[in-house]
Amino acid sequence: MRKILLYTGLLMLSANVIGQETKALNDTVIKENKEIIESVKNTEGPVFKHSLGDLNIKLDESGERYLKFGLNSQVWLRSTENNPGTLVNGVEQKYTYDAGLRRMRVTMQAQLSPAYQIYVQLGINNQSFIAGGGSGTGANGQGKKPAIFFMDAYNELAIIPQKDFKTKQENNFNIYLGAGLHGFNGISRMSNASTGKILMADLPIFNYPNIENSDQFARQLGVFVRGEYDKFNYRFAINKPFATNLQPNIGQTVDNNQSGKLSYSGYVMYNFFDKESGSTAFLPGFYLGTKKVINIGAGFYSSKDGALSQSEEGLFKSHDHSVLSADFFVDLPIGSKSKEMAINVYSVFYRYNFGPNYLRNLGIMNPGILDVNYTGTVAMEGVGNGRNLLGTGNLWFTQAGFLLPKFSETVKLQPFAAYTLKDLEGLNEMGSYFDVGANLFVLSQSAKISYQYSSRPLYDPADRKQFDRKGEHILMFQLSF
Repeated sequence: MRKILLYTGLLMLSANVIGQETKALNDTVIKENKEIIESVKNTEGPVFKHSLGDLNIKLDESGERYLKFGLNSQVWLRSTENNPGTLVNGVEQKYTYDAGLRRMRVTMQAQLSPAYQIYVQLGINNQSFIAGGGSGTGANGQGKKPAIFFMDAYNELAIIPQKDFKTKQENNFNIYLGAGLHGFNGISRMSNASTGKILMADLPIFNYPNIENSDQFARQLGVFVRGEYDKFNYRFAINKPFATNLQPNIGQTVDNNQSGKLSYSGYVMYNFFDKESGSTAFLPGFYLGTKKVINIGAGFYSSKDGALSQSEEGLFKSHDHSVLSADFFVDLPIGSKSKEMAINVYSVFYRYNFGPNYLRNLGIMNPGILDVNYTGTVAMEGVGNGRNLLGTGNLWFTQAGFLLPKFSETVKLQPFAAYTLKDLEGLNEMGSYFDVGANLFVLSQSAKISYQYSSRPLYDPADRKQFDRKGEHILMFQLSF
């Protein structure tokens, strides 16, 4: 009997040990399987991110002191229908096919203390096979070796910071004071656009009233204040415009600020829903529905004696530069959350007054020069891809985009369209400008391929009315972070 009890006890002990070992083995297998499944999930492939992040170097453990670097690269492939009378590299061309570096920029933001920062942006713009560089033939020939220059270089001090230095609590009112070469332009949202996040392939450019005349690529030297009060975002600046000294022909008004007056600008917007950051001068053109944004804004620009006219032989008169604007911006998610759709609308009205009949033409990376032997009508806009950019009068611009329902984990598609109406004093007929295209975002909001077709009217210098239209196709490859 004792032997039977002993054998029974040993058998039960063995079964218990084996059971524990089996349970431990099963737990190990389950754990390993979970790890394998998680690993597979993590290696399924890339997914769409709303930001590529920043290149950040922390200067202390808290992260309040840092160096932040950024890059914006925009490369264009283009087909341009040239205006009448265009020569390209000495040869008549109705159509020009080219490639170019529209923007190539590096930024650095140095937060040296919670109260003090330095912002620098440098790079090049508008380099093509024939424009943006040197001249002639050779190592420094046409289009080659454009000069790198500073687009922004300013210092900024927190007077009342966004977050209290001690309590780390948000301040309902904050104010920052800065000075240097800056882009706190006032006027409108689009006059403060982030070129790394524009809806279309390019900005309409008339959002910068002094572009490359009395500013340096939409920047002037001076002082600015910016900040927030509750749901208001504001920025104001007093600047010294870059010197201009053009001399007008009879009946013409041109940029001439030889009297040396200052310029004054400002822009205020109200955030109905999500608040936007104003930590730099630049406001994005889209959020792809990641924010719920509806804003209205208004702004101005003013500089006394910024223009000069000659009404008759020897009779000159100075005129003030003045711009007023009002705008509206929407970026909202719509529909089912799983479809990740969004709408984007921006509309702005400008009232320009730069003196009687002031008119300015511009062509981005213009490939052409005038054929002096051309006998047909040469447009008021000039040759190449020139257009009537801006002038004394009214300009209304509206753009809209729609983010299509989600169809991929890595890409998003956003068709867009824009319309501009220009009612300018120097022309005898209003002009309509059309743009249509789409953005293909690849892995991130910051990486996209954009196609855009633009149609522009041409004006006859004899009667200052439209006599033709020309178009331009742009394919842009962009990466920014």
